[in-house]
Amino acid sequence: MILEMKVPSPGESIKEVEIATWLVKDGDYVEKDQAIAEVDSDKATLELPAEASGIITLKAEEGDAVAVGAVVCLIDTSAAKPDGTAPAKEEAKPATEAPKAEAPKKEEPKAAPAPVAAPSYAAQTPSPAAKKILDEKSIQPSEVVGTGKGGRITKEDAVNAVPSMGTPTGGSRGSERTKLSMLRRKVAERLVAAKNETAMLTTFNEVDMTEIYALREQFKEEFKTKHGLGLGFMSFFTKAVTRALQLYPDVNSMIDGQEKISYDFCDISVAVSGPKGLMVPVMRNAELLSFRGVEAEIKRLALRARDGQITVDEMTGGTFTISNGGVFGSMLSTPIINPPQSGILGMHNVVERAIVKNGQIVIAPVMFVALSYDHRIIDGRESVGFLVAVKEALENPVAILMDNNPRKALEL
Repeated sequence: MILEMKVPSPGESIKEVEIATWLVKDGDYVEKDQAIAEVDSDKATLELPAEASGIITLKAEEGDAVAVGAVVCLIDTSAAKPDGTAPAKEEAKPATEAPKAEAPKKEEPKAAPAPVAAPSYAAQTPSPAAKKILDEKSIQPSEVVGTGKGGRITKEDAVNAVPSMGTPTGGSRGSERTKLSMLRRKVAERLVAAKNETAMLTTFNEVDMTEIYALREQFKEEFKTKHGLGLGFMSFFTKAVTRALQLYPDVNSMIDGQEKISYDFCDISVAVSGPKGLMVPVMRNAELLSFRGVEAEIKRLALRARDGQITVDEMTGGTFTISNGGVFGSMLSTPIINPPQSGILGMHNVVERAIVKNGQIVIAPVMFVALSYDHRIIDGRESVGFLVAVKEALENPVAILMDNNPRKALEL
C-alpha cells in the first residue's frame, strides 16, 4: 500500500511551509513516528514525523514552499524492512584477456620549436623625459606598459599613466547567495511593518544593579541547590515588568483598527536566539509566577527553542516583550516592537560606571535599559513612568519585589 503523506497544518493562519531539511534520503526505510523532515513556517521550525513504516519516496526538494495539505512524500507500507544481513553481491569480473600485440607506431618527425625572442633591454625603460614625469607622479616604471620601440616607455606613455590607488590584490573576493528561510523572511517582514506602521519611540534609563548583584551573590548557590536553577537577571526583570504593567496598563495594550485592547494579565514574550534565528516564546500569566517559576519557564522555553521543538502556540499571544541583548555584549540599543504588541523592554550589558550616590562619586554595576513603544497608544507619561517603575523595583528589589523577605520570595 502506498501512503501519501501530506503537510499538516502547524497553525490556523499558516497556509504554506518550507522544506528546510530532509532528515532521510529517497529510498530509505523509515519507522512510524520517525522524524523525516524539518519544515519552516512563518512562526517556527517543526519536525515532520512519518505516519507509517516503509520505504519513502520524496516528492519535494529542500527549500521548496509547499502548501498545507500538499503531498510531500510517499511511503510504501508493504515494503519489508531490510535486515542488513544479506551479503553484498560481488560483480563478476571479466576474464583477463591476453594483451594483443600492437603494430609498432611510426614516429613522425617533431616540428622544431619556434625561437623565443630575447627580451628587449628597452622594455619598461623610460626615456629621460618620461622618467621625469613618472618621478613627479610617484609612478614606478614597472607599473607602465611602454608603447615605444622594444617596449620603451615614451613621454606620451608617462603623461597618460595613472597612479595606482592602492587597491589590494590577491585576496579572496568570493560571494555566496542563499535563500532566506521562511521564518527569517517573516521576521524581516514583521520588523519592517513595525517600523512603517507604528509611531515607534524609545526612551532610556539606567539601573544601578548593586542590590540585585548582592542578592544573587548571597542566595544563588542555595537557590541552585534547592531548585536546580540559576538565579539570573530575567526573574528580577520579569517581576519588575509585570508590576510596572499593572501600574501602567496602557503599555500592556494593543491597537486593533480603531479600538484599544487592554489585558488584565501579563503574557511576557522573551526574545531568545534559536538555531533558525530569533524566536519569541511566551510566558503565560507571568504576573503569577514566582522567581523560581520565572527561571524554570525561561529555561524550559529556551531549551525547546534551541532544540527546534518550540510550537506555534508557545510563540503567539504575548502582550509585552523583554529582549536581553546584554548577553551578546550590547551596551545600548533601540529594540523594535513585536507586533501587535505596543511595547518592548531592551536589557543590555552590565558595566562598572562612576555614578553619584549620596553626594559621593562611587563605582557601581550599571545597566542601560530601553523601552520602545507605540506612541499612538502610549503617551510619554505612561512610557517614562513605566520605565521609572522598572528602575525603582530593580534598585530596591527586597522592598518592592520581595516584600522585605527574600528567603520567602525565593522559596528557600
